[in-house]
Amino acid sequence: MKQNNWFDPFFILENLTTEEKLIQKNVRDFSNNVLRPIVVNDNRNHNFDRVLYREFGRLGLLGSTVKNHGGAGASSAAYGLIAYEIEKIDSSYRSSISVQSSLVIHPINSFGSESQKNKYLPDLISGNKIGCFGLTESEAGSDPSSMKTTYKKNQNGYILNGSKNWITNAPIADVFIVWALNEKLETDSIKGFILDKGTKGLSTSAIENKTSLKISPTGQIIINEANIDKSNCLENTKGWSSVFSCLNKARFGISWGVLGAASECWLIAKDYVENRIMFKKPLAANQLIQKKLADMQTEINLGLAAANLTAKAMDENQDIINALSIIKRNNCKKSLRIVRDCRDMLGANGLIEDYHIMRHLVNLETVKTYEGAENIHSLILGKNQTGLSSF
Repeated sequence: MKQNNWFDPFFILENLTTEEKLIQKNVRDFSNNVLRPIVVNDNRNHNFDRVLYREFGRLGLLGSTVKNHGGAGASSAAYGLIAYEIEKIDSSYRSSISVQSSLVIHPINSFGSESQKNKYLPDLISGNKIGCFGLTESEAGSDPSSMKTTYKKNQNGYILNGSKNWITNAPIADVFIVWALNEKLETDSIKGFILDKGTKGLSTSAIENKTSLKISPTGQIIINEANIDKSNCLENTKGWSSVFSCLNKARFGISWGVLGAASECWLIAKDYVENRIMFKKPLAANQLIQKKLADMQTEINLGLAAANLTAKAMDENQDIINALSIIKRNNCKKSLRIVRDCRDMLGANGLIEDYHIMRHLVNLETVKTYEGAENIHSLILGKNQTGLSSF
């Protein structure tokens, strides 16, 4: 019998399938051998090497749950574990995988035609091409139905106009998933389109002055009278439910990923206080320190248990809309609190980039905001409980 299982007290990781354990190990080894040595400099220099996408593809990390066109056909828990291990290094790297998998590969695989799947999925799953997801606009963040990007039909397809903001991968993308309303801005007219880099009327710009997710390339998509052939419309889209299915996939990955960041910082802080001597004894011998460590252990493992149960329900095609709001809201909130406590436990050293904690802290400020801020998920859960909308 394994003694003193303090890191995994509910045996969540120990009871993974053989395949899930192998995936986790492979991703952990890659993260430690390839990403960890470069993360500090990449963050300092706002640098993302797009060659990493081919490495992600080689390892089967892109579209990992897809069973066709080169996808690994892995479980939802395996996808969560990928996010968990990658975000131990940095949220930016996890975001790059989440966007490609949940927001680009998923809509093409779920709502695209066979010709669209054949054309785009192999290159996206292998990492030969990079995708982005154009939904958010400057005046339509938490309320995407207020978007101003529009389409109108012409003889060969559609003409698109508008702009999207805070789009991960926009400056480096080869494939753009763009959502738009008709010219009357009727909310039930939502359509998704696949745009290729180089399309006339399509341009991007980069947001250079970010202080969070500094490794991740973020920018704007500008669309001016772009002619889009009807073959590039996601015709199997079923209204807003299709849009939210993409966001829900991303929320699921985020809920695992933030626990990776929290776990990483927990172990850094634990090691630090065990070896830091203050008043002739280790900091870890203090009651306040041990309470913080116990709180971290508790919240991380409860979060992982909830995420793992959600993964199993997802694979059984159960309705997990409330579970996703709960774990996205809870795990982001608790992870941010944990990392703040870790920063405090290291004192001034918590501000030094080589300890990694401050970078994780600043990144989590962004992660708690995108794919539904904490308060928005509170309102979603409140509406689903009462049947009454407060927004």
